[in-house]
Amino acid sequence: MAPPPISDDNSGLVARDREGDNAAPLTITEISQLLKRTVEDRFGFVRLRGELSGVKRAASGHFYCALKDEGAVIDGVMWKGNAARLNFRAEDGLEVIATGKLTTYPGRSKYQIVIDSLELAGEGALLALLEKTRARLAAEGLFAVERKRALPFLPKVIGVVTSPTGAVIRDILHRLADRFPSHVLVWPVLVQGQGAAEQVASAVRGFSALGSGGPVPRPDLVIVARGGGSIEDLWSFNEEVVVRAIAECTIPVISAVGHETDTTLADFAADRRAPTPTAAAEMAVPVRADLAFTLTDLGARQRRAVYRPVELGRERLDARARLLPRPENLLQAQTQRLDDLAERLRRGLVTRAGAGREQLAGAAARLSPSLLVRSHGEACRRLERAQLIPALVQRPHSLAHERLAALARLAGQLYPEKPLERGYAIIRNAAGVALTTRAAAAQEAALTLQFRDGTLGVAPIGAASPPPPAAPRPPAPKPAKAAPPQQDDLFG
Repeated sequence: MAPPPISDDNSGLVARDREGDNAAPLTITEISQLLKRTVEDRFGFVRLRGELSGVKRAASGHFYCALKDEGAVIDGVMWKGNAARLNFRAEDGLEVIATGKLTTYPGRSKYQIVIDSLELAGEGALLALLEKTRARLAAEGLFAVERKRALPFLPKVIGVVTSPTGAVIRDILHRLADRFPSHVLVWPVLVQGQGAAEQVASAVRGFSALGSGGPVPRPDLVIVARGGGSIEDLWSFNEEVVVRAIAECTIPVISAVGHETDTTLADFAADRRAPTPTAAAEMAVPVRADLAFTLTDLGARQRRAVYRPVELGRERLDARARLLPRPENLLQAQTQRLDDLAERLRRGLVTRAGAGREQLAGAAARLSPSLLVRSHGEACRRLERAQLIPALVQRPHSLAHERLAALARLAGQLYPEKPLERGYAIIRNAAGVALTTRAAAAQEAALTLQFRDGTLGVAPIGAASPPPPAAPRPPAPKPAKAAPPQQDDLFG
């Protein structure tokens, strides 16, 4: 029956009860209870065949799992009492037949089977498919040992293909930082679910296609990593597209998928399998502290190798030096000769001083007071005979006086303020600097005119025509020339 049409009057934001409508809205809990009773009444007893996946035992003793085939999956739960009666260990990948009833779980809007009994149905179909794929790829030589490449000792760049939000990348980065910090490139991908295999294969091929010297550095090593999980969680790494991408990668690859007990086809195709992502980081780089210790030890051995010949040479030199005569023994003859020459020098100086003393005594004996008096008298008579002529003194003095007077007259004419006496004026700016051009005077705000008898402040009037020249003033009388000073006569 089609629902009644909704009129335009009921298209508002707030719901209203319509007249004649007896279909009251149900709550979520009410509809969930209705669905639960319907499913339990219709499927009160069922037997399902499928493959176990995500097996987990809770601390309470309850048993949780999922049953799946190629096209669907259904959650299952077995309560503690029935789980305790299982006569085998349930593991992922086992094909089983579960007996029980279907019900719903309103908290997640899911339906599930409550298992009363669980029986083995044979080898799991998923594991059988996995084994067939492994055998086919191994026959092609993708897992051959001779294809494995050695890992670089110290990769500068490490590419990691994993989920960027999981704990795996943090564990790898933490371990690399502890051992040897390296440049890490993370290619984010899905690690489970639809499309995960294609993303992982594209990431591996993308790292392999990077060229050297490009904007993105080419990794020296690639790590394909994922945390632990069930076989279906790890199934993306069993896909043929991922295996072939790893086998064709031109860069050495470490597979670190799952925990130590988990094995995928990516592990067979990779150059090295790591039991955990942390172990992959340990395989990728050495311990920097160990390398530093090794370098220090090699440096010490190198220094010892260099110093050893020097030490041996020093020992041989000391041995030969002990066979040489002592230096003082080699210099004994020269020392004795030096002492002899020093003694001869001392005696020669004494003898020379005695001879000089005798010569001085002989010369002193030839000097007498009468000889000195006679020499002094002759000097006085020569001085009395000498006559001083006044002209010899006055002539140089007159010449010097004339030159001095000429310099005084020239200095008077060159004195800057001398022209003021003839009616000229000096134009100065506010700083007192004399101005010599009209252009310089026109640029000043105020000027000072210096005359013979004082100064006068004026202001320039720009480019106006200059005032008519004043009548010339009669020249001032020249001061009488002072007579040159006369020098006193030296002879009175």
